Amino acid sequence: MTFRFTAIAACALAASPAFAQDEYDRTDWPSSFTVGTASQGGTYFAYGSGWANLVGEELGLSGGAEVTGGPMQNMALVHTGDAAFGMTTMGPARESLEGTNPIAPGLEMTNVCAMFPMYQTPFSVTALSSSGIESISDIPDGARIGFGPAGSTSDTYFPRMMDELGVNYERRNGGWSDLGGQLQDGLLDVIAFAAGIPVPAVSQLEVQTDVNIIEFTDEEQQTLLDAFPVAAFDIAADTYSTLEEPATSVAMWNFAVANCDLPASFVEAVVDTVMSDNARMVNIHRAAESTTPENADKNTVLPWHPGAAAWFRENTDAEIPDDMVHGG
Repeated sequence: MTFRFTAIAACALAASPAFAQDEYDRTDWPSSFTVGTASQGGTYFAYGSGWANLVGEELGLSGGAEVTGGPMQNMALVHTGDAAFGMTTMGPARESLEGTNPIAPGLEMTNVCAMFPMYQTPFSVTALSSSGIESISDIPDGARIGFGPAGSTSDTYFPRMMDELGVNYERRNGGWSDLGGQLQDGLLDVIAFAAGIPVPAVSQLEVQTDVNIIEFTDEEQQTLLDAFPVAAFDIAADTYSTLEEPATSVAMWNFAVANCDLPASFVEAVVDTVMSDNARMVNIHRAAESTTPENADKNTVLPWHPGAAAWFRENTDAEIPDDMVHGG
């Protein structure tokens, strides 16, 4: 099975490394790296491209983002070493560890380690205002719903959520930008987004047409909380120009992951670059407001990479048990 997708973004950066040679042992460091993200137009690609470029520049390496099918594919790429780093949500991470990742059924992807917390992925629904769809109950029978790239967090969980909420639909897949275009052209009735906010494709739609960002009722939210590994979440009113007040949603945590065989000093330097200056990450994407050390405890699924665990233990109050560290 071939896991690699076309590398759309790869930036070779010749900047001087921010870290002195004697600060880290670079003996076994790679000269380049890729970060598995997701489709263009989604938050993963924007966020992943940004931190790949930041790390490459700071460490004097060639680094870039790779377009993939999202969290499930990223777990496979990182497990096999085809990508050094990736991005995943906790649901797909758990399924991958248990060997139920649909990309490689039966393969327990145990060579993937946690690096740092990123942000929560809210699940939200968008329709054109002209459709008249203003609530989940308004979605017509047999509606054409775009669930994102096949194998993504959205495609893995949102259809199940719609089933749980009693929605009958025709399932469509594609990149977020492509699905946004299909919605605007009347080829889709609804897009079910699971991505960090603001979702670039939704922001672009708002500029081009009138949209409805549909929230869950309290009862619908509770139904999803009872059935899925998600937490309650409110999409802030200032996230999109369309919203006038917070929108009730549910969300799942995202973490950056690394191949567990990468040198500890390399991963520690990467984590230091990302976690030591949150303002730089927020400049890359607003979702990075949650890319902070206090959210390290949101990982209850993956073993920590020894280099990442070392950084959190030395620089924060995070408590990472030895049995949660790879090889510990």
